[in-house]
Amino acid sequence: MIRLVKRPMPSKFWSWTTPLVAVIATMIAGGLLFAILGKNPVEAIRVIFWDPLFGPNADYFRSQLLVKAAPLILIACGLAVGFRAGIWNIGAEGQYIIGAIFGASLALAVYPAESWFLFPAMVVLGAIGGLLWGLIPALLKVVFGTSEILVSLMLVYVAQNLLAYMAFGPLKNPEGYGFPGSRNLQGYPSAFNDELMAGTGVHWGVLAALGAVVAIYVLMQRHIAGFRIRVAGEAPRAARYAGVVPARLIVFCLCLSGALAGMAGLFEVSGPSGQITDSFNVGYGYTAIIVAFLGRLHPVGILLAGLLMALTYIGGDMAQLMLGLPSAAIQVFQGMLLFFLLGFDLLTNYRIRIGGARA
Repeated sequence: MIRLVKRPMPSKFWSWTTPLVAVIATMIAGGLLFAILGKNPVEAIRVIFWDPLFGPNADYFRSQLLVKAAPLILIACGLAVGFRAGIWNIGAEGQYIIGAIFGASLALAVYPAESWFLFPAMVVLGAIGGLLWGLIPALLKVVFGTSEILVSLMLVYVAQNLLAYMAFGPLKNPEGYGFPGSRNLQGYPSAFNDELMAGTGVHWGVLAALGAVVAIYVLMQRHIAGFRIRVAGEAPRAARYAGVVPARLIVFCLCLSGALAGMAGLFEVSGPSGQITDSFNVGYGYTAIIVAFLGRLHPVGILLAGLLMALTYIGGDMAQLMLGLPSAAIQVFQGMLLFFLLGFDLLTNYRIRIGGARA
């Protein structure tokens, strides 16, 4: 008989080993999936994880790794703060979209004016847009006791419809020959989030992501606010005795995660994406949840997990091109990572015992 025995204390060993075990299990299960699809599993895993780093044209793909990882790290850092406090923001995808709309709207409203002040103002507006979208579930939870999980998730669909409305309506390019989508900000120097060093992939979004890692680390490990957040997540009753006001904590965590997600959307629309379209969002807000948990809700872990997840994006695109794998198979492969992570995470709090229980 297989039994689960509760550990007296969570295992630090399994807490940090679980992500590695989950990655290995994902490779094995993904290989089986690719074999069922009639592809060579070893070759598929090599294309996804090895070729972007060490294969032909690796220099280009390494630079793209930073481009893909930046929004994931930025969003995941904000989500991790709330998750540590037991506040579950599942709607970062909507906050990401609204941040992009807010920031891009400013640039498109003043087009073709040139000013050094324009891009910083876009960044601020992007953060404000995401913050306001995160404030909605925060206020509803504080005032009416609604679930921030459901409200934040439902607001994603509202944001997606608003995005489509903007792409087909107010922000539509008047010189776009009737096609949906805004002007391309890559042709607007004052609003374009260009590479800071040619060929490296480093733009302002990458620097913001690194800055978020440092800031969240200081907040959570070196500041009294971080201590209160951790206590609120681990022992809510003790947190109240320590002077934590739940309403303030809810508003702070949801607004912080919303602001960082909004900034990620702005950096993406002003850089790699370039324009507002009805298909602008590519699921970064959802993938960032995987990144946050894969990184154990720790900023440094999130940095490494973001790079790993970005590698699966780039390697997945290469596998689709070179091996003919369907995009759905790559999405399933990424989903397996969270599945195995949550499954093996059981070992952090429980031991597995085989055999009958003693009388």
